[in-house]
Amino acid sequence: MTLMRMIRLTTVALATSLMTCAASAEPAKLWETAGFQNPESALPDPAGGVIYVSNVAGGPLDKDGNGYISKLSPDGKVTTEKWVTGLDGPKGLALAGGKLYVADIGQLVEIDVATGAIGARYPAAGSKFLNDVVADSEGRIYVTDTSGNAIWRLENGTFEKWLESPDLKGPNGILVEGDKLVIAGWGIDVQPDLSAKTPGNLLTVSIADKSIADLGNGTPVGNLDGLEPFDADSFIVSDWVAGKVFQISRSGDAKELLSLGQGTADLTYNRETRTAIIPLMVDGKVVAYKF
Repeated sequence: MTLMRMIRLTTVALATSLMTCAASAEPAKLWETAGFQNPESALPDPAGGVIYVSNVAGGPLDKDGNGYISKLSPDGKVTTEKWVTGLDGPKGLALAGGKLYVADIGQLVEIDVATGAIGARYPAAGSKFLNDVVADSEGRIYVTDTSGNAIWRLENGTFEKWLESPDLKGPNGILVEGDKLVIAGWGIDVQPDLSAKTPGNLLTVSIADKSIADLGNGTPVGNLDGLEPFDADSFIVSDWVAGKVFQISRSGDAKELLSLGQGTADLTYNRETRTAIIPLMVDGKVVAYKF
């Protein structure tokens, strides 16, 4: 074997080894902050340099006034433990027009970001379990009603049921992607332990005609909760009951990325920094991972 051939083979072997290591590398934990009360959702506000965290502080359906919103610094330090109080069971969060919108069991709460004052409460009469929230480019707010198999919408000050169908499969996480909503389904026929006889998968809903379709092959994945774009071809999704974080492709195939324990809730993800911020609802913690 010539020297040049040996060098080429060594170079190929080294490159292959590095690619294998990179592919199998575990996400690195950046920080972990404890002391929360059933944290459900985390939402960064880059303009304000803060992370908002919703604290249920009790049962998820208890209208007890104990719920609150915390503020964290970008590196996970608590700056204001109880920034907004007087909520019941706050969960999903979304920012639009200088307002923070919070799903609070049977109402959507609007908070002024500059002052922390509650500006409006929009009741959702007949809803069962308002859960996640997203804003579109027009400032319309969409809210999932997981137990009610429905999606509500706030537009021009009117909050009403926009779509109801069992085909939504217990809608939880929600995203706006172009002319569609992407939905993370909890599952069908929910059991007392919160699992489902048929686990959920990712769905799409046309904003124009409200048609519902499985995203990809529709293979059941789990009791899906948080939902964010991971890259151009996939999403990062949490499974609350199994306590796992998945990468789910647009074809519907799921790959486990992390296993964190039951209560892995409504995560957020920054594609530029490849950083996920994940509330651990049962453990009372919020963690950040670099992918």
